[in-house]
Amino acid sequence: MRSLSRRITGPLPAQQAAAPRDPAPSRVAYRMQRLWLTPSFRKFTMVGMPLILVALGTTIFFAGQERRDAVADRIAEIRRSIEERPEFMVKLMAIDGASKEVSEDIREVLPIDFPISSFDLDLETMRRTVEGLDAVADAELRVRSGGILQVEIEERVPAVVWRGRDAIEILDAEGHRVAHLVARAQRPDLPLITGDGANEAVPEALAILAAAEPIGDRLRGLVRMGERRWDLVLDRGQRVMLPETGAVRALERVIALNRVQDLLARDLVAIDMRNEKRPTLRLSKPAADQLREAKLQQMGVTGQ
Repeated sequence: MRSLSRRITGPLPAQQAAAPRDPAPSRVAYRMQRLWLTPSFRKFTMVGMPLILVALGTTIFFAGQERRDAVADRIAEIRRSIEERPEFMVKLMAIDGASKEVSEDIREVLPIDFPISSFDLDLETMRRTVEGLDAVADAELRVRSGGILQVEIEERVPAVVWRGRDAIEILDAEGHRVAHLVARAQRPDLPLITGDGANEAVPEALAILAAAEPIGDRLRGLVRMGERRWDLVLDRGQRVMLPETGAVRALERVIALNRVQDLLARDLVAIDMRNEKRPTLRLSKPAADQLREAKLQQMGVTGQ
């Protein structure tokens, strides 16, 4: 019998000769896959690497001075074209809340050449400059629609005239300088204070002046004595010497005595209230001489 199997001799077909493909990744591919699964590596590849490339390209591009200058000039040109658009231009300045003199001073300290771009205005610096004026208590600056620089001013309110050693000045209720005076007669409507340190005690002076309102027609002013207390000066050369503390209370006592006994109508030079427990009256020389003679005569009559 013949065998059914037959030996195949000669070369095998190409499909049969090829070795089967191994589905497992290569060692390099496996390592790259594992590395890609690392969050830090993936973030570096997706974010860090592009940034590095951009930075490197920018550095190379701007390595030349000519390129840097060209880019800077172009940016400045674009910025200037935007800043000088009509809607951003300021054409005039309006000042509200200020007197004519203060308005002139503001325009002098803010020498702005209109028209000017609003981007070129440093409003904060300008505000501090305006508030540096003696007569200005508060200032607010803003750019209004229509190209108007609006300046809102709150002026200091004059309260007293202070005659110092070298000048005569108007002060507000807090002792801030408002303006300079050439002569006291320029502001006769304001009370007068004088003496060293008087400008630093204006609130106390105003309280004393308010208490002295019943005798305001005779009031000439306040004198600061030793930078620690006040003398109230009246007409006819009279003075009320007030203590360091409780000056208003002491003055109210004097006014009460004057209302009852007409004290200030007498021939007095001074009423010394510095010692609250022992007020002292200082007579004028004629009154003192007359009182002395009266006492002598009384002693003589008594002796007889």
